[in-house]
Amino acid sequence: MSITTPDRLAHTSVPISEVIAGRWSPRSFDPTAAFEETALVAALEAARWAPSASNTQPWRFIVGRRGTDTFRRIADALVPFNAAWAASSHALVVNIAETSTADGTPLPWAIYDLGQAAATFNLQAHKSGLHTHPVGGFDVDAIRASFGLDERLVPVTVTAVGVLGSPDALESDMLRERETAPRSRKDLDEIVLVND
Repeated sequence: MSITTPDRLAHTSVPISEVIAGRWSPRSFDPTAAFEETALVAALEAARWAPSASNTQPWRFIVGRRGTDTFRRIADALVPFNAAWAASSHALVVNIAETSTADGTPLPWAIYDLGQAAATFNLQAHKSGLHTHPVGGFDVDAIRASFGLDERLVPVTVTAVGVLGSPDALESDMLRERETAPRSRKDLDEIVLVND
């Protein structure tokens, strides 16, 4: 059984962009599907053009394609739950916030700005036919040591990128159930505190 994007469209209170409504975070990637390298580069290019405070662009990325040592080192840093399914993705991307400049000037909005770049990456990847799944379950110190990152470069998330696979390929019933469960979000009145 494969899940097509129309089956996974978000149910929204008003119409929104189909790129946003159709984006979701699968755990099943097809390791045999053709992977468009230009789609990955386009996602990175989109992230490059995300907004940032004072145009500081305090984001950095480590990109590992499956079969490379970089991919293996990123995968080795994932918690076992994430490593079990992320190994079938085509690429793993470490999303890093540059929290201060080289001369020590703090960049207080770096994590927010990285979030914008990562979100832009995810949306462009989806528009290009790829799927992404960002995770926080990984060993930050292992990534830092493996890639020689200094203290001002903070690994925040890892994003698995690939072509959507069948939920049947997932190893556990729990993962298969999560993959096919209806999508849900809090209602607007739960997240908008004031709306005058």
